[in-house]
Amino acid sequence: MATQCRQLDPRRAVREGAIASRQQVTNQAIIDAIQHYQPSSVIDIGCGEGWLARQLSRKGMEVTGIDATQALIDAAQKSGGGHFITLEYAQLKRLTLGGTPPKYDMAVCNFSLLGESSTEAVLAQLPALINHGGYLLIQTLHPSECNRAHPYQDGWQQSTWDGFDNTFSNPAPWYFRTLSSWLALLRRYNFQIQEVREPLSPTNSRAISVIFIATPP
Repeated sequence: MATQCRQLDPRRAVREGAIASRQQVTNQAIIDAIQHYQPSSVIDIGCGEGWLARQLSRKGMEVTGIDATQALIDAAQKSGGGHFITLEYAQLKRLTLGGTPPKYDMAVCNFSLLGESSTEAVLAQLPALINHGGYLLIQTLHPSECNRAHPYQDGWQQSTWDGFDNTFSNPAPWYFRTLSSWLALLRRYNFQIQEVREPLSPTNSRAISVIFIATPP
């Protein structure tokens, strides 16, 4: 396939260290947020090749990772650090381990909620997977910082992949939500927002991402 830049899956780029902001800020930000709430068990939704699961397992947590892409799950299983399952977001309610629907202390969506209806499908199903007293953590690009070239309103946009190295082409579309829209969406599915974190760039002190921490109904 002839292009000026080679095709590269963004989640593969995470593994190869091609996203500067992840290496500098957001990887550690999500780990710190998870550790603060001290879960024993975690489901990583959109786990990619499992880097987060490996980090959490080293800290004594039991992690299940799900992703719809078989090649990424194969890579995660090869590297270890958790139990990895190929599963579409819409099939979360069908998740079983040993024939029993599992429950987790925490569900984590780390830069993995990119669609409109698929995000809502995840939020609708998650309460059944989270233990009483458990948490949902969502990290996504900060709406006020990643959308400057477009009107500040919900809608589909073309990714720019700012912060990646120069190997990327053909960015995929994603569904942009304003900060207030994210908060309203969580409330619509009866999640109670406990905390909002805004990791900052070390170079300009502007917000790189936002982490929503909520409890299920």
